[in-house]
Amino acid sequence: MPLPILALAIASFCIGTTEFVIMGLLPEVAGDLGVSIPSAGLLVTGYALGVVFGAPIVAMATAHLPRKPVLVGLTASFVVGNLFCAIAPDYWTLMAARVFTALGHGAFFGIGSVVAASLVPRNKRASAMALMFAGLTLSNILGVPAGTALGEAFGWRATFVAVVGIGLISVAAIAWLVPSDVAEPSGGGLRGELRVLGKLQVWLAMLIASLASASLFAVFTYIKPYLTDVSGLSTATVTWVLLLFGAGMTIGNIIGGRLADWKLMPTVIGTLLAMAVLFLVFAKLGVIATVAVAIVFLWGMLIFIVVPPLQIRVVEAAAEGPNLAATLNQGAFNVGNASGAWIGGLAISWGVSYANLPLVGAALALLAVAVAVLSQALDRRAVPQTQPAE
Repeated sequence: MPLPILALAIASFCIGTTEFVIMGLLPEVAGDLGVSIPSAGLLVTGYALGVVFGAPIVAMATAHLPRKPVLVGLTASFVVGNLFCAIAPDYWTLMAARVFTALGHGAFFGIGSVVAASLVPRNKRASAMALMFAGLTLSNILGVPAGTALGEAFGWRATFVAVVGIGLISVAAIAWLVPSDVAEPSGGGLRGELRVLGKLQVWLAMLIASLASASLFAVFTYIKPYLTDVSGLSTATVTWVLLLFGAGMTIGNIIGGRLADWKLMPTVIGTLLAMAVLFLVFAKLGVIATVAVAIVFLWGMLIFIVVPPLQIRVVEAAAEGPNLAATLNQGAFNVGNASGAWIGGLAISWGVSYANLPLVGAALALLAVAVAVLSQALDRRAVPQTQPAE
């Protein structure tokens, strides 16, 4: 794979660390800022909403600009946002900083995935996207556990300071390695980008992404209190469990990239069904520590098997103007992040125990399966219409 994709992977590592590490630091943040854990969990929702609203605005505002300067600018704004997170004096200032940090998230992954795909032959596009997203998955192996441990030892602000340093490295890597003429905007400009949003399959793919992500975050947002209160693990052990989750994500990302070029929608449907079953097992056997640890690993693997296929599906369905659609798909994942964190917190507020929270995730995963089956059925119905007359 070309070195520019490595530069994008470094930036995605930085972004992934900031997005996910907050879940390992919820008790520390809540205690320091004097809020409840569910309220601290809304920092996940705030970040996700920043991605959702920032993605289309940034994508449309930069539709006519060269891709490289856009990627450099987005990464630099992310560094600035993390710096403000590190020095935030209170809860609402931290929330504002998280939202600002997230504004360029969707556009970076959307534009970055199109850039990555443009650097390789067509039959390797899914693998190229998977390599860029590998930074995101590796952040859960290295960045999140290390950030959690750093935050527990020196305070949660130290974690954000460390992310600022990684972000500066990613800015330099993109400026140095990404070609200046890569993936130039299409001649159709913003109008062409908007036109492809009229395609139903683009929206169905984004809905699947939202539901799949919501099923994850309804439970994963509160994974630390789940593992300590239900499974009986120590706080220190949770850090290592998060490491296993990241390992599962990395393996799933690699598998998903390969399967996307083989059987795209069957892979999505089968994986989502497996997720629903795993949630049910989690609710039943999560009290057994070893089972809970194994499930978290498999959970991470399954959720990231569907990421490359869904991103490829959106890019191919919106081939005439992929940048905005690919960016909106990242927003769709984060609609799921936000709604999942909110639904999980709401369920807890209504009296659902941590032990039963995976049932909420199972229901959302099954909804995603239903939409995926519908999307595949529409594909099959459209095939005869594309065949030449006998």
